[in-house]
Amino acid sequence: MPFKKALGVTFVHTEEGYARATATIDVLLDEIGDDETHPLADVLDYLADQVKAYEDKHFSIPKAEPPDILHFLMEQHGLHQEDLSDCAPQSQISEILAGKRSISQETAKRLARRFNVHGDIFL
Repeated sequence: MPFKKALGVTFVHTEEGYARATATIDVLLDEIGDDETHPLADVLDYLADQVKAYEDKHFSIPKAEPPDILHFLMEQHGLHQEDLSDCAPQSQISEILAGKRSISQETAKRLARRFNVHGDIFL
C-alpha cells in the first residue's frame, strides 16, 4: 500500500486510473529522460504496460504501418522531421516516413517515449 499511496495508481482499470497513470508517466518521463538505469525506470515500464493493457481493451486502433503511425503522430503534435532529432537523425526519419527504412528497436523506444505510446506500434 505505501507504493500505491506514493505513486497514486498501480493498476489501470478505470478512466480515472488511466488519467492518473498517464499523468504519472509524464512526470516519470521528465524525471528519467533517456536514463534506462534510473531507479524509477522499472516503475515507468510497469505503468506503461498497465496503460497499454487499458488502451488495448478500451480504445480500438486500426492497423497501420509504422511510417503511417509516425506521420500521424507528427501531424497530431505539429512536428516536422527535424523536430525528432532527439529520436533519430533527420535523414533516418525521412527514410522511415518514405518507407525506405524500418524503425530500429532503439529508435522505436525513443519515439515511444517522445509520443508517450508503446514502442510496439513502431515495429
